[in-house]
Amino acid sequence: MSTLQPTINADSAANLPAPASAPAAPTMSTKTSTKTWIAVIGATLGAFMAVLNIQIVNASLADIQGAIGAGIDDGGWISTSYLIAEIVVIPLSGWLAQVFSIRIYLLTNAVLFLLLSAACALAQDLPQMIVLRAVQGFTGGVLIPMAFTLIITLLPRAKQPVGLALFALSATFAPAIGPTIGGYLTENFGWQYIFYVNVVPGAIMVGMLWYALDAKPMKLSLLAEGDWAGIITMAIGLSALQTVLEEGNKDDWFGSPFIVKLSVIAVVALTMFLIIELTVKKPLLNLRLLVRRNFGFGMLANFLLGVALYGSVFILPQYLSRIQGYNSEQIGTVLAWTGLPQLMLIPLVPRLMQKFDARIIIGIGFILFAGSNFMNIFMTSDYAADQLLWPNVVRAIGQALVMAPLSAVATAGIEAENAGSASGLFNMMRNLGGAVGIALLQTVLTKREQYHSNVLMQSVSVFEQATRTRLEQLTQYFINHGVLDRADATHRAYVAIGHIVQKQAYILAFSDTFYLLGMALIVALIAVLFLKKAGHASAGGAH
Repeated sequence: MSTLQPTINADSAANLPAPASAPAAPTMSTKTSTKTWIAVIGATLGAFMAVLNIQIVNASLADIQGAIGAGIDDGGWISTSYLIAEIVVIPLSGWLAQVFSIRIYLLTNAVLFLLLSAACALAQDLPQMIVLRAVQGFTGGVLIPMAFTLIITLLPRAKQPVGLALFALSATFAPAIGPTIGGYLTENFGWQYIFYVNVVPGAIMVGMLWYALDAKPMKLSLLAEGDWAGIITMAIGLSALQTVLEEGNKDDWFGSPFIVKLSVIAVVALTMFLIIELTVKKPLLNLRLLVRRNFGFGMLANFLLGVALYGSVFILPQYLSRIQGYNSEQIGTVLAWTGLPQLMLIPLVPRLMQKFDARIIIGIGFILFAGSNFMNIFMTSDYAADQLLWPNVVRAIGQALVMAPLSAVATAGIEAENAGSASGLFNMMRNLGGAVGIALLQTVLTKREQYHSNVLMQSVSVFEQATRTRLEQLTQYFINHGVLDRADATHRAYVAIGHIVQKQAYILAFSDTFYLLGMALIVALIAVLFLKKAGHASAGGAH
């Protein structure tokens, strides 16, 4: 039996051995109670559902918008409201778990997450859906860092790679498989089922947590000692920043007074937050962890992982829908090859961490992930499901190799009393990377399409014989298919050529976005080169 208990709160955290820096007792490397594993598995199941819920909804957003009468622009708030609430609550969760105890805090939010999932399926209009999704995001955001915290505090160092491999299923597998599940459910049963799908696994999660987490007294007195200035400035700053990132491209970035005002608010609030956290006696987050070599460079690599992970999940469906005309189920089938291989590979990663330096595994993972993006930089109009198969498989292998060892190396040396801060920062940074990545890719796609259109149009001139020949062929095509007036047929030919040029420009722009993702991962690889070896103990745990 491990000397660690199945639950941890503010009192017990200080008495636990440091997860990475303290030597492990002999028994800790071989034994962990069944109850502890049930708690960890239940928590990681919750994290999986919370992350899955983002992508599964995005895959069906058009159907939801149509059902509740929302326009394309306003309907985007269905996702934005969830993401804003999630990114705000992630760094808060460590402190709130101390206040209310992990059992009460985690169980309450798990139950609310399920209830709100069902309520979202019954939403009648856009305002209802936005409010429900915001509150659901607040509860779902709790599940992600708490799972990570339980892994690095409850499990001895020898077993943490197994727990982190489970967590990787939520961090990398869930985003990859989300569009597949969302597309299938929407096309075959209706968009409501993307919310109902949470009910059964959610009930199992609640049962596991109810059984495995021991009751501990709440510490409501901590509310009076809370870093409220830090909490308020962080909440305002992150909310404004997330909104800027989500809505900026649609509103023409700084051409919009709304985006300019929010950007100023984000900069001011987050600057104040940093000052407060570095000066108060009891900060909400221990930002000094960032100067630790492994955690700092691990955070940078994790941020860039978020850029590429969520960015690729965003850009691939965009390409398949806009260029190839795929529906949500067909898109899900293509993306399944970025998810299903991970399900087989991630459980093997702890054994690899036993045999090899975790930094080597991370490096190979980033190389493969970057390579999978570079494989997509020469796309043509024929580039569809078959051509995407091998890049997606390579991407799946790369993602499977990165998350668990990166988490292990980054958190090496983090004391138990800093576990909440480490978990909040690490998970917030990956999500923030995703938001930055998607915003950047949206802008790059728009700007590069305009650039390529201008370049291509220079070659499409009525003074060119090839252009005149193509116009004549298209004009004759329309005449042969029922257009009686030749002038009308010629006009349609000009429009068709315009569409062909625009489609080709978009294909080139999509190729550029994959190049950008590959380069982001190369930078992440460089950050990995600065990581120190975490120690032999951190590489065990595959038994």
